[in-house]
Amino acid sequence: MNHPVTISVLMAVYNTDFHLVKRAVDSVLNQTFQDFELIILDDGSNFDSSHAIFTYATKQEARITYLRHKNCGQSQSINQGVRLSKGAYITILDSDDEYKPGHLQSCLQEMQFSDLIASTTETIVDHEEHYFVPNRHDTRQLIHVDDCILFATLFGKKEVFSEFAFQGEYAADAHFYERAMQKYIVRKVDLRTYVYYRNIPNSVCSNMLRNQLQHKVEPN
Repeated sequence: MNHPVTISVLMAVYNTDFHLVKRAVDSVLNQTFQDFELIILDDGSNFDSSHAIFTYATKQEARITYLRHKNCGQSQSINQGVRLSKGAYITILDSDDEYKPGHLQSCLQEMQFSDLIASTTETIVDHEEHYFVPNRHDTRQLIHVDDCILFATLFGKKEVFSEFAFQGEYAADAHFYERAMQKYIVRKVDLRTYVYYRNIPNSVCSNMLRNQLQHKVEPN
């Protein structure tokens, strides 16, 4: 199959502050590797959020596709993006994070060795405990983000994403990675070209971490 672009970047967004969405979008537009499409999947945001994103996206409509649908969650939104994508490779960006300028190029270089990768991140925290997230095997315990498979650091061939859909569950990223491992060459790589903001108070992981700390759970 001939692909009109090399990389499809998928970004699901739900009521994220516009200045964060703009930062994320700009980090894609400013990549050193420019053969990409960015598909913004608005997961039923409120009118003000949707309007701001749509207005900004139309300024770059040659490279950005904006789609809005009824709220269904991040996993289903990304699955829809996979079906609509035109790239030979697919990756993800959370709407409150950003890429360093060489992120796409660095990930693409890893594809000579792999079908799918997940990478480490430059993680931004306010407090040391924010480096930890609930362990998917036992959410009463915590695990360092460097030891996790993080949704938005996944990068791989479209066929991998087409074969294994994301499920609407905590640690959908890790489950996807493990299923892909059964058929494809997958690797965890140390790039740190993805900037992961763990100091945003109302993210899903931040809320779960807050609950764990209130119960005085120690990292494992």
